Amino acid sequence: MKRAMVFVGTLIFGVSTVAIGAEKFDIGKREYDASCASCHGRDGKGHGSFAELLQGVSMPDLTTLSKRNGGVFPIARVYNVIDGREEVKAHGTREMPIWGNHLMLRAAPEYDDYPYESEAFVRARILAVIDYLYRLQAK
Repeated sequence: MKRAMVFVGTLIFGVSTVAIGAEKFDIGKREYDASCASCHGRDGKGHGSFAELLQGVSMPDLTTLSKRNGGVFPIARVYNVIDGREEVKAHGTREMPIWGNHLMLRAAPEYDDYPYESEAFVRARILAVIDYLYRLQAK
């Protein structure tokens, strides 16, 4: 009986650790929470704590990107807006930070003894945020 209880306790601890670990490695959510949620809100609906400070700027509801694009998630447009290093005339004025530059600074290697592709780091982070935004879309 005691062995069975230890086994069940270990199993429950293991399952809860896996569940916690799975959430821990959601890079897109972590990047969104760190870089986007202050303006766009943790739920993506545009009610972040900084949104009210940006007078004259309306925060878009990021959970309706697909809906506003005929049911198709606009991956390329979202990528370009987040990256921001290339001016996209169709977007009008640049009101949001240029996250591509910010991510490029974070991508600098600490050691120079191995080849490192910092642009791949930037792309991976932006694509992770895009994946998270896709998962936020209202169905």
